[in-house]
Amino acid sequence: MPIFRVFAVALAALAGVAVPAPAQAAPAAEFVALSDVAPSILQDIRYATRHNFVGQRIDGYLEPTCILTRQAADGLRRAQAQVLRQGYTLKVYDCYRPQRAVDHFVRWAKDLADEKMKAEFYPNVEKDRLFEEGYIAEKSGHSRGSTMDLTLVKLPPRHQRPYRPGEPLKPCFAPQDQRFPDNMVDMGTGYDCFDPLAHTDNPAITGAARTNRDVLRNAMTAAGFRNLPEEWWHYTLNGEPFPDTYFDFPVSRCSLR
Repeated sequence: MPIFRVFAVALAALAGVAVPAPAQAAPAAEFVALSDVAPSILQDIRYATRHNFVGQRIDGYLEPTCILTRQAADGLRRAQAQVLRQGYTLKVYDCYRPQRAVDHFVRWAKDLADEKMKAEFYPNVEKDRLFEEGYIAEKSGHSRGSTMDLTLVKLPPRHQRPYRPGEPLKPCFAPQDQRFPDNMVDMGTGYDCFDPLAHTDNPAITGAARTNRDVLRNAMTAAGFRNLPEEWWHYTLNGEPFPDTYFDFPVSRCSLR
């Protein structure tokens, strides 16, 4: 342990203050690339692109690939088997997220002048309320390696055009044919929509979107995951292997070697 860390821990102990553990390196035997475990699951890793609420590639995303703990990847393989029988495939938007990416979100949220993606991702929320309303936090379950953001895509998958930086933005809660043309089924909102309509059980979500959310939740629950009620796309493995560790290795297959 570096001498400054020893000193900080000692001072904190005297003051009765808990010191969070430093970010950890990847235990290579415990993490896998999802494509090696469940290759039929589609991947649309938004934080490796500019199509996200920040509007730029996020720190730590060196490759657009999904990395998870081995247990979480195995769980997704089970969920995929179920939805395939129903005529769907899973599509992941985000999986393991390094702490440096979370830190990037926090810096962005504090820069109140940067609102270039507001019209799509948080049209009805003032940026200075993103922390208070829980949309941004200094720690994320994604950094523990067993949380993922995902959706359903009807088989066979429709073509999805790439995002064009600078294109006109549409609200994430607009009707599906007016939002960014994601090939997922209608879930009532787009991904990463900072709005109450993204709450999984919001009663305003009815019809096909309600059915689709339930299909996803039923498959994920049966495979051993739990949903975050505020985000229809967010699931965490029950009994995750690293419940108290926040990793910071980059999103890259090289991290697994």
